[in-house]
Parts: sequence; C-alpha cells; structure tokens
Amino acid sequence: MLLLAAAFLVAFVLLLYMVSPLISPKPLALPGAHVVVTGGSSGIGKCIAIECYKQGAFITLVARNEDKLLQAKKEIEKHSINDKQVVLCISVDVCQDYNQVENVIKQAQEKLGPVDMLVNCAGMSLSGKFEDLEVSTFEVKPYNVYVTVAYPPDTDTPGLAEENKTKPLETRLISETSSVCKPEQVAKQIVKDAIQGNFNSSIGSDGYMLSALTCGMAPVTSITEGLQQVVTMGLFRTIALFYLGSFDSIVRRCMMQKEKSEITDKTA
Repeated sequence: MLLLAAAFLVAFVLLLYMVSPLISPKPLALPGAHVVVTGGSSGIGKCIAIECYKQGAFITLVARNEDKLLQAKKEIEKHSINDKQVVLCISVDVCQDYNQVENVIKQAQEKLGPVDMLVNCAGMSLSGKFEDLEVSTFEVKPYNVYVTVAYPPDTDTPGLAEENKTKPLETRLISETSSVCKPEQVAKQIVKDAIQGNFNSSIGSDGYMLSALTCGMAPVTSITEGLQQVVTMGLFRTIALFYLGSFDSIVRRCMMQKEKSEITDKTA
C-alpha cells in the first residue's frame, strides 16, 4: 500500500513537472529587445542595463543627472556584442510631471521600437524611525504583460551608502547579519528572472526563503514553483522564528543601551 502511494506521488510530481511549461510565460528574447531602465545611471539600474546590453538588447536609460547618464552610456557601450546596438539617454525626473515622462517614453519607442522590458530602479531608500519620517516620503495578463518584483538585499551601491547615513542602530545591526552583495550579481539575477517571466526575483538562500514565506496571493510562474512553496512553507517558517528571535534580541539590547545613555545624561 505504501509503495502504491509513493508511486502515485512520484507520478503526480512528474505530471506537474511536464505540465508546468505549458502554463509558464514565454521567455523574453533579449537580443534586439528594447529595455527601458529608470534610475539607470548608477547602482543596480546601471548594472541591469549592462547585463541586458551584454545579451544584445537596445537600452533606454532614464535618470535626472545628464552627466551621470552620459558616463553610464559610455560604460554600457563597452559591452556591445554587435554594431547595431544603441544606448539612448533621457534626462527626466520620473517622480514629477507624468506627461513629460509619457512623452520621453514615446520618443524612445519611436527611435528603438516598442518597450519589451521596463525596469524601475529610480529612487532611493530613506532610512529613519517611522515617527521621524515626513508624510511626503510615503509615495501601480490580458495584454501579455508580466511583472517581476525584485527583493534585492543590501547591495554595494551609492544608494546604500546614502541610506547608511541615517540608518538607525537597530537596523544597521540587523543588516550586518548578512553580507553586502555586488550590484552585478543582483542585476544578473533580476534580468534572468525577468526574461523568464518570474513574478519574484530574490538573491541567495535568505532571499528565496523570504519570497516563499511572503508569497501569499502572489501569482506563480509554474506549478513546480507553487508546489515548492507549499512543501517548504513549514520549514521556512520555523527558520524564520529563529531569525525573528535574534532580531528582537538586537532591538531589546539597543533599547536598553539607549535607556542607560539617557539615565547617564540626566545624572551627569
């Protein structure tokens, strides 16, 4: 009886594995594709543009600083694989006038064709305690459009350097429990997941665990992915509880240190 059940389970898993490609999105062929990257003048955005360019894509870089755009353009063009590839630079603030953004995207499409992939990397993280942040800092298949949400870890970029200037002690200590990734590594994974049509893009074992734990009602790319999430959920939740215990301990120690400092200041 057990052998029969095991054989049935194996047959079921094999069936899911064979059926999975039938419901998965068609991978995007990057050679000749038009990729638009906002925030493409530095950091992860620039590295994603380089990775796509290495695979034969045409690139539109969108950022505010024109000098940085031109510098990024020269760096990206070093990785061309044919003489037909183009890097187009557009200086605009995507957080401001929507009509202006719409117009520049239309201009890019007139020159390089319809947009096949849009990578939103514009912006930066504003670190600080919730009560200290201003309200202004909180800022959306039928048409065969797929979305890939990336969860990059701490990455060695100018944005991280700026973020660390205001990062609270508790957050900094928690961040130090994992290593800082190279932007090239992060970009390569994001591009790989995007062209495969994956909804989630995560880096490393911690990133994979977090994406599985927070999947909720998120769509899956394949039945295999959904099955993996179901099977690993209990184990990952157990591991996450140990992580949370460690993070809570860090927060408590920082709070105690802060209270001691306040008492010392009052008695001084």
